[in-house]
Amino acid sequence: MEQSLSYVLVTPYTVAKSRTGGVLSRLLSRISLELVGVQMIAMDQHIAQAYASVIKNRKKVEGFKISDLLSSYIEQSMGPSGGVRHRSMLLLFKGENPTEQLANVVGSFQKETGSVETVIGESIRDTYADLIFTDESQNQIRYFEPAVITAQTQEEADATLNLLNSWLGKQSNIIVNRPAEYYADVERTLVIIKPDNWKYASSRPGMIIDMFSRSGLRIVGIKVLKMSVSQALQFYGPTKDGLKAKLAPIYGMQARELLEHEFNVHLNVQLQDILTNSFGDMYSEEQFERIVEFMAGIKPSDCKAEDLDKPGLVKCMVLVYEGKDAVQKIRTILGATDPNKAAAGTIRREFGSNIRVNAAHASDSAENAVREMSILKAEENFCSSLIESYLATINASHRSDS
Repeated sequence: MEQSLSYVLVTPYTVAKSRTGGVLSRLLSRISLELVGVQMIAMDQHIAQAYASVIKNRKKVEGFKISDLLSSYIEQSMGPSGGVRHRSMLLLFKGENPTEQLANVVGSFQKETGSVETVIGESIRDTYADLIFTDESQNQIRYFEPAVITAQTQEEADATLNLLNSWLGKQSNIIVNRPAEYYADVERTLVIIKPDNWKYASSRPGMIIDMFSRSGLRIVGIKVLKMSVSQALQFYGPTKDGLKAKLAPIYGMQARELLEHEFNVHLNVQLQDILTNSFGDMYSEEQFERIVEFMAGIKPSDCKAEDLDKPGLVKCMVLVYEGKDAVQKIRTILGATDPNKAAAGTIRREFGSNIRVNAAHASDSAENAVREMSILKAEENFCSSLIESYLATINASHRSDS
């Protein structure tokens, strides 16, 4: 069956309340679609009004005049106010019947009257959305918050993606929407949700984002990335010498002990030094290759020169967090490199398996954050090109059918 593209927009309120992790967990664990793109966006008035128009004119009618409510909400809450553009999160999913699957997980609206009562249910809107009327007559709405917005039909999804296509291509992947003085005391740090969290559909990536939300920091950049071998080599290159210095003597000593045990003979320290400089160095090099393979899906020694810059075979998610003391706050929540030594309640203790497969990475200094963001091109996002390619495919299909 044909693979289509659709979207979920996480509203500024949901983003501001750091509920994006919970939303993502629901989506990833309950659909058979692939998350192929994600981007933080901040709509200007023009794009907000145009999107509101698409929603207002949707063909599938819902109760409580939901289309009108959503259209008004988009203009008032997703467009700029007081000169500030508000952060939303755009999620792109690809697969069979994406609009139907996403609409089912997003859910409908629970109507409430009088005081606010929390409704916990299976859908995202059961948990995070509000539609509150002033009284039983349901003629006047006191409060409305949709939490997330998605298309009702594939035609509507295509119209929205077509609208976003040209606009997204002009937007930076890192949101700058605060006054200049705000940034005087602000750090940015980079986080990678590693490939071990993407092997199968699960709530793990969302749960990790949810744990990072304890920092009180803002997500200002995010994207799905298949790291190339070249990027992985540059990213982890500075650790190579340190890895060799740390591991080679250990492997040299272990090799000496194994030989002594196997042949029942005493070997002197000089031979251990030889083993360290030969076997130890070789095995340390192999460990570095395994790190690159884990992040890119390909060993450097198995990668042809012309393929070094091509996207890798495994997926990760790159996030940029912003705020005061961002580096230290994120590192504290992340935990020690070795999950067995990480403190209880940290991400690596909860989700890590070993030193290499340890759930997530975070920059260890503001300077390294700049270097790592540069290597992974944190300011760039391919959501626009992804949408453009999809629209070109369906347009070509329509021409061939006519």
